[in-house]
Amino acid sequence: MNDVSDFVYLASQSPRRRQLLEQLGVRYELLLPDDNEDAEALESVLQGEAPASYVKRVTHLKLDAAVVRLKRRQLQPAPILCSDTTVAMGRVIYGKPEGNDDAKRMLAELAGQTHRVLTAVAVQSGRTRLDALSTSKVTFAPMTARQISAYVATGEPLGKAGAYGVQGRAALHITRIDGSYSGIMGLPIYETAALLKAAGVKL
Repeated sequence: MNDVSDFVYLASQSPRRRQLLEQLGVRYELLLPDDNEDAEALESVLQGEAPASYVKRVTHLKLDAAVVRLKRRQLQPAPILCSDTTVAMGRVIYGKPEGNDDAKRMLAELAGQTHRVLTAVAVQSGRTRLDALSTSKVTFAPMTARQISAYVATGEPLGKAGAYGVQGRAALHITRIDGSYSGIMGLPIYETAALLKAAGVKL
């Protein structure tokens, strides 16, 4: 049994994940990459990789890097939480767009279709590592090129898997959600709470 911890390290730059941890009532400290760490390189897709395998692998790579970071900085031991989200249609993975044109391409392909949002979560507490995967479905209404351009012009799609944020203006175009809303945002609350409890975090 792990010792009880009253806080966790969150190894994520996502403000949405911070917000969801706060919703859970979990005290956290950020454990972000140093300037010399290439965090984006961890997110590259392997050839032929299935979306579920991809998102789990990237989450564990991020957690590996965070464990090393904690030791290097000689910080107080506490559970470390990592998460990664990807959007997929079939076996096609939609990561973060490289710019506005890439965002428009992704949204044009997702418009009028149902896709999956997969969020993997992993927690390291001492030598114990626990993980979970949340899969949800999101259906977009058909979108005109003008609607897509107007949404991209808000700047919201950049930095987000699949080029949209469910909690933002993209909601205007979403007709149906099946699964975990918080998982689509980037941190499935039910699964995360279960992992943190198992890791000895006070909730």
